[in-house]
Amino acid sequence: MMRGATSSSSSKSKKPNYSKFTQQELPACKPILTPGYVIGVFIAIGVIFIPVGLVSLFASKSVVEIVDRYDEECVPHNYSNDMLAYIQSSETNKTCTRSLNVTKKMKSPVYIYYQLDNFYQNHRRYVKSRNDKQLWSRKHEGDTQNCAPEATANGLPIVPCGLIAWSLFNDSYGFSVNNKPVKVSKKNIAWESDKKHKFGSDVYAKNFQNGSLIGGAKLNSSIPLSEQDDLIVWMRTAALPTFRKLYGKIVEDLAANETVTVVIENNYNTYSFSGEKKLVLSTTSWIGGKNDFLGIAYITVGGMCLFLAVTFILVYVIRPRPLGDPSFLSWNINPEGH
Repeated sequence: MMRGATSSSSSKSKKPNYSKFTQQELPACKPILTPGYVIGVFIAIGVIFIPVGLVSLFASKSVVEIVDRYDEECVPHNYSNDMLAYIQSSETNKTCTRSLNVTKKMKSPVYIYYQLDNFYQNHRRYVKSRNDKQLWSRKHEGDTQNCAPEATANGLPIVPCGLIAWSLFNDSYGFSVNNKPVKVSKKNIAWESDKKHKFGSDVYAKNFQNGSLIGGAKLNSSIPLSEQDDLIVWMRTAALPTFRKLYGKIVEDLAANETVTVVIENNYNTYSFSGEKKLVLSTTSWIGGKNDFLGIAYITVGGMCLFLAVTFILVYVIRPRPLGDPSFLSWNINPEGH
């Protein structure tokens, strides 16, 4: 009886088959962090990071950027205490002229951005207020799920529906230098992947901005959404409340000390939520636009690593510790007086 029970229990054992993988016996690299190894790693990081940071910082400094805030300056003095009434009135003149001084030569292409502050495109309800199927295919133009409150107008579906499209930026800019108009190109300002895979070539705007409350720009109903780059740029929502979006490109150089005259149609309502509007002209470098953070971060990390390496060298030379001495594992044992 005992022999049979033992045989039965062994046959039902849940013990896994032996292998080096299940028993964690595979060859593994187990480096010992000796003082020399740690010091060498810190020195290597510092030697690599500091030059990279200096190059990145130099590239960022070479970018020429002009930033002009115009939301308050473009409001007439008699509306300075009630800017919301100015922007909401259909009788006020929204045209504004600004002069931008070019401090350094700006080589083409000069990128034109509009910057909005205190605009939360990352709000959950705002981000969800769109229908990607409707944007992609004409056969789904009646699909307005998740688009409320901008889903239908007069009982008909809105294309494109949702709050994101409804709030499309509608300020416009006209540029001139020495009374000579400067051409602004809208070509390739949107991501090619968005144009090909998110916005259909057979989808056209319908019933858009036909409701009782107009949110922003209107769309040309004779042009498919895949060719309306301003909409595509706007629909790629920003992660932070301060963001820039590409408006266009100036395809000619701007010489130093020139004055660029900008005629602005100040239509977009940022006054109701204490937002700010800025016009940005910028060149680029091999790392993109002006951003000192990357270079400063590399230099800071590299400098800290070199500082730690020097500190460890001094400590190791002045008072070296024998590797693997267990007497240092306890705080209350004096290794010098046993």
